[in-house]
Amino acid sequence: MLTIGTQAPVFTLLSDPEKEVIQAYDVWKEKKNYGKVSMGVVRTTYLIDENGIIEKAFGKVKAAENPAQMLSELG
Repeated sequence: MLTIGTQAPVFTLLSDPEKEVIQAYDVWKEKKNYGKVSMGVVRTTYLIDENGIIEKAFGKVKAAENPAQMLSELG
């Protein structure tokens, strides 16, 4: 996870066939679900200010709930 209070990295993720972003930001990890171990993408959302500084980080994001949570955080 990136650190709050630091400059956010600059990257574009339109297509990543070589998985460069996954490798660079360590988002591919071992996960456990009902006792079964598998590899999967770790979802994290960051709130970044207008100067590119990470203000907040949210781990273990659930896609269905995340948009409402972010709108709430933004006020």
